[in-house]
Amino acid sequence: MGKAEKDTYRSWPFQEAAQIVKLRRPDGERPVLFETGFGPSGLPHIGTFAEVARTTWVRRAFEHQTGIPTRLLAFSDDMDGLRKVPLNLPQPAMLATHLGKPLHVIPDPFGEQDSFSGYMNHKLREFLDTYRFDYEFQSSSEAYKRGDFDEGLQILLDKVEEVRQLIVPTLGEDKRVSWSPFFPVCPECGSVYSTRVTGYHPERQSLDFVCDGEVGSARGCGADGELSVLGGRVKVGWKVDWALRWFTYEVDYEMYGKDLIDSAKLSGRIVRLMGKQPPVGLTYELFLDEEGKKISKSVGKGLTVDAWVKYAPIESLLYYIYQNPKRARRLFWDVVPKCVDDYLDALRRYPDIEKGKRPEQDIWHTGDRGSAVPEYGAQVNFSTVNNLIAALGSDSTELLVDYLERYDERASSYPQVMQSLVEKGHNYYRDFVLPNKQAREPSDEERALLAKVAERLGAANGMTEDELQGIPFAIAREAEVEPKALFRMFYQVVLGQERGPRFGSFVKLVGKERVLEMLREKL
Repeated sequence: MGKAEKDTYRSWPFQEAAQIVKLRRPDGERPVLFETGFGPSGLPHIGTFAEVARTTWVRRAFEHQTGIPTRLLAFSDDMDGLRKVPLNLPQPAMLATHLGKPLHVIPDPFGEQDSFSGYMNHKLREFLDTYRFDYEFQSSSEAYKRGDFDEGLQILLDKVEEVRQLIVPTLGEDKRVSWSPFFPVCPECGSVYSTRVTGYHPERQSLDFVCDGEVGSARGCGADGELSVLGGRVKVGWKVDWALRWFTYEVDYEMYGKDLIDSAKLSGRIVRLMGKQPPVGLTYELFLDEEGKKISKSVGKGLTVDAWVKYAPIESLLYYIYQNPKRARRLFWDVVPKCVDDYLDALRRYPDIEKGKRPEQDIWHTGDRGSAVPEYGAQVNFSTVNNLIAALGSDSTELLVDYLERYDERASSYPQVMQSLVEKGHNYYRDFVLPNKQAREPSDEERALLAKVAERLGAANGMTEDELQGIPFAIAREAEVEPKALFRMFYQVVLGQERGPRFGSFVKLVGKERVLEMLREKL
């Protein structure tokens, strides 16, 4: 603990780590356990990825301060039943026939894995492995069958009325009488959500059930009988399931979205009733799509990790995710270029920061506690690359890299970064810029302004970037035109887009002759 007292940092992962030390009082006798949860009813998205990343940053901060070993458990609730058919998956008719059944027994609609949840779990692990997260994967079905939860299930059965007293007051009147913490898995039809509990037998570790409910268009089969609560024959509902995991695995830390605040409070009360304390946890804001709506697994809106990696480095995504987790953030295509530029700018500044102060930097966390923060000193960024591609219209990576190295001689020191930026810039340009690129014809007055720009630029020799930037400003002033309007016209007419680079930077990047050629095509 001496190291924890010596190193105190203000960044949010270290603040969370300090709360673990204060509230959980780890003594090093066992690894401190961090947990993240995944509901495999739909494809994992960036929100899922972000929860693992943020938890990992707290874990690293804790290890850095205390030296106590840790574990990260990525838990997937594949015992959960399918309540509705996701809109973004194939074979919806087939899936509709399995409503109410646990996800691990439903066929994979993609035909690639052994079950519906098998496919989703595979995708989860695949994209967690993309950034080499250090985690242990655990599926709910395996844990139930293996008996991990048997002790907790027996306690819940013994205290079923006390659990009901905690939960029932939070429910609507129509659900209070029939609510149970247990969901029997019907041995006849396999449904977990068309069953209901009709009696409890703690002395026999069992309960009575009847399968007579409805889940969408699916109806219960009418079976009834007595089932053991052990060995995966029943599961518990969401709030109780969270408490059961915390109790069984003695979870020390788990964060959750603001939409689960009430669930976390109830789960904490249940785990205390069971005899243990809930973990420390951070409540984070949600990721939103372009319309400001919560990203949904079932609808499939919002960015995926695979899509981000197609257009930008994975580290730029991590850098974006790191920013204040208590503030809602929008994730859609238009944020990608700025995210990359912000990440590259942070890389440039990093070497100038004192080593003792580096853990305060966002980039320290995305770079595996500073040890893997790459070196980058060139001024080329993603916007530079996109502007170059838009101006040259070339698919040649070699040609574009050559331009970038002439624009900034330091670029040659980072060949892999240049190659990556150009390749991902091509992808971004083809998919998002080119389809909307449509240059308009200038009016006679606008054509005259462009002719003056071409004339002044043609006569300019040896000018600095700032001096070149002054050319359109001077012309706008002489013509009594707002500089903003002149630049917007230049972008629309010459580049075929609404926004663009600084004029001086653009000339330096693509060369005076190329800009003159583009201007003269419009005269």
